[in-house]
Amino acid sequence: MRHPTTILRKLFSTFGSWLCLSIKESKQPGFKKKSNSLQQYVHTLAQIEIDQIQTCGIKGIILDLDNTIISEDDRFLSSWAEDWIVQAKLAGLQFFILSNGKRRYRVKFWSHRLDIPSLSPAKKPFPLAFRHAMAHMRLPAKQVVVIGDSLHTDFMGAWLCGCRFIQVASLPHPPRWWEKLASRWVQRPYPDEEELWNFDPDVDYESFF
Repeated sequence: MRHPTTILRKLFSTFGSWLCLSIKESKQPGFKKKSNSLQQYVHTLAQIEIDQIQTCGIKGIILDLDNTIISEDDRFLSSWAEDWIVQAKLAGLQFFILSNGKRRYRVKFWSHRLDIPSLSPAKKPFPLAFRHAMAHMRLPAKQVVVIGDSLHTDFMGAWLCGCRFIQVASLPHPPRWWEKLASRWVQRPYPDEEELWNFDPDVDYESFF
């Protein structure tokens, strides 16, 4: 069995390499992704090309909730995200939501609204929840992509389980204490030029307690 320090060193090395490669590629003039490779970063969920991920052999999507679809404070909704999910389902893709949010009633509400099974709290990046999602979809890791806004939870969990990963920008939300210190290393801010939808403040979470 590998020593925990060795595992952590490898995790951070892989994370650093992925981040540097992503930044380097995005800055190259005229850079285009190969037809058989996944997008590494998009501003919003709806910007992910469904045909493209299917061409890469993806059949299932493990989806983050907070600040990926809906902001933690329920103020903002990712534009066209729900329409994109409907289109992806019609194309034959399966979904599973993994959320670290402790408000289970809130995750249940979104699970019901999006008609996607969910698990919360998922304790990402630990692999157990990711394996549960893959088992539910009956898909191997190579056919699953994890989509989320955080590298330390979503990307790390995907890497530990052998899944691929696409990062989206974090929807605007009140930063937690650790985000004030380290968010620029693990998240990307939502671009000012991107469309942002306000969410209905009268949502009925109470019925899902």
